[in-house]
Amino acid sequence: MYFEKAGKSNTDATLKIAKKVLLERGIKNIVVASTSGYTGLKAAELFRDTSAGLIVVTHNTGFKESGVQEFDSGIRKKIETFGGKVYTGTMVLRGLGSAIRGKGGYTYEQIVADTLRMLGQGIKVCVEIVAMASDAGLIPPEDVIAVAGTGKGADTAVIVKADSSNHFFQIKIREILAKPREF
Repeated sequence: MYFEKAGKSNTDATLKIAKKVLLERGIKNIVVASTSGYTGLKAAELFRDTSAGLIVVTHNTGFKESGVQEFDSGIRKKIETFGGKVYTGTMVLRGLGSAIRGKGGYTYEQIVADTLRMLGQGIKVCVEIVAMASDAGLIPPEDVIAVAGTGKGADTAVIVKADSSNHFFQIKIREILAKPREF
């Protein structure tokens, strides 16, 4: 599915596509990016009637402001009540690289992130959250569905062969299920 525009208005359609493919293919895990909790909660509600493992990956604490976590703690509890897991950790393609870039340098992480963004912000985030969830031991190195977006909400879904960040180039985008044409 190619959406004409990027953004939050595609969230429901993107999650429904992800669920359909997950059920058809017998994929065991879905990894969803969520900044405030909006998309994570929608995913938890939609996937609660499946046996799929749901991992919601948040921005790291301090992403916008030192010491502040953007993800709503009440929503975190609701997602966990539905059987999902919420993971907050270091963002693989940001972390220390952002600090170095802030000092005037350019990093390998930034080159990789910018290259992935050529396919869309959501593709970059899908790859990143799969690496983060793998690093945390929340998903095995197998095909998973990853869902992310451009700005707020979800507009991108892919099947990804997961692996940890120290094996980053073993991560493979197997199939693009949905993404915006304009991003």
